[in-house]
Formats: sequence, structure tokens, C-alpha cells
Amino acid sequence: MNLTSRLNALPFDDLDGRRTVLNEIFGRPVPDSLSILPPFYCDYGLGASFGERVFINQGCFFLDYGGITIGDRVLIGPRVTLSTAGHPVELGERHDFITHAPIVIEDDVWIGAAATVTPGVTIGRGSVVGAGAVVAKDVPPLSVVTATSAVERKRLKP
Repeated sequence: MNLTSRLNALPFDDLDGRRTVLNEIFGRPVPDSLSILPPFYCDYGLGASFGERVFINQGCFFLDYGGITIGDRVLIGPRVTLSTAGHPVELGERHDFITHAPIVIEDDVWIGAAATVTPGVTIGRGSVVGAGAVVAKDVPPLSVVTATSAVERKRLKP
């Protein structure tokens, strides 16, 4: 998080400085064709990997402790959240530990503004996630998904 603070404080046109800090955040050289517009936030960094020609717009949050894999030619809109971590659902366990599962975004995916992708989701090749969508299950290849409605899945024990 210290490194993302440094990234977000750089002048917008300092592309070399941005690339240097991105390499530090992710723990290895990122592809030259990767474009991440600040501000950008992540909690770990070392869990994310990128294909070629990936574009990530402003204000995105990557909670990558569980691993985020992004394929080639992926477009990610502003304010998208990719969250690989969470807490247990049961009330008595929520403060005990963190759960996590990887997110995989295959080639040629477009994720619209302010979408949220939850732990364990794979978004199939060529798919589109509509703006504001909450993606809590896998998206088949070449699909368009939208929606933000809440669906009660189960009742918790008191």
C-alpha cells in the first residue's frame, strides 16, 4: 500500500516513474504494453499477473492476496474492484481468519466501470461485464453479463 501511495503521487506524465513503481508493486517487470492509470490501489501486489495490451482505468482496487491473473487485451473500466479475499460468512467466525480464492480474467475481456468481481471467479474469453455489475460466479466465454440486484442465498444462524 506504501508503493501505491507513491504511484498515485507521481505526476501523470511521469511514465518512466510509474513503470518503475509498478514493477516494485508487482514484484517483477510488467509488460511494456500494460497501462494502469492512477489512482490505483492494491493490498498485496505480488499476487497479480498481466498479459499483453492490458488497460486499467482510474480508481481501480485490486485485493490480490488470493491471486489475480489477467489475460491479453483486457480492458478494465474506472473504479473496478477485483477482490480475492473475504471473511467467513458465519457470524462467529468473521474475525477468525481471511478467506481467499483467485480471480482469472481470460483474453479479450472488457469489464465496465464500477463492476465488482468476487473471489474465485473466472471471466471467460471475449466476455463483457456491464458497468456496475457484481460478478459472484464464473462467466462463460463470449458472454455479456449485467446486474446488481441482491439475492438472498441463505439465512445465517443467530
